[in-house]
Amino acid sequence: MTVQHEAPTGTAGGTGEPLEVWIDQDLCTGDGICAQYAPEVFELDIDGLAYVKSGDDELLQEAGATTPVPLTLLQDVVDSAKECPGDCIHVRRVSDRVEVFGPDAE
Repeated sequence: MTVQHEAPTGTAGGTGEPLEVWIDQDLCTGDGICAQYAPEVFELDIDGLAYVKSGDDELLQEAGATTPVPLTLLQDVVDSAKECPGDCIHVRRVSDRVEVFGPDAE
């Protein structure tokens, strides 16, 4: 008997829709939990606050900057949002900008 496992899709609820993540620096406590979970996506800057990074590892410091959630890091990004003491990590669908993980998730 062969058991088949579905690979995670990196999308909202398995709907096939791409996700993006952003951080509200006004709420960031600088604990760095996000950077521990997903250092490829999050980084603390010299100001002590967390920011998202672009696909080529560039820190995106403009307010509301978003970055795509890589399929391989979806669970780490979701865990970051769940564990964030500042409730400042927002994961949303790209298509309609509806938050699917984070403090404003439906």
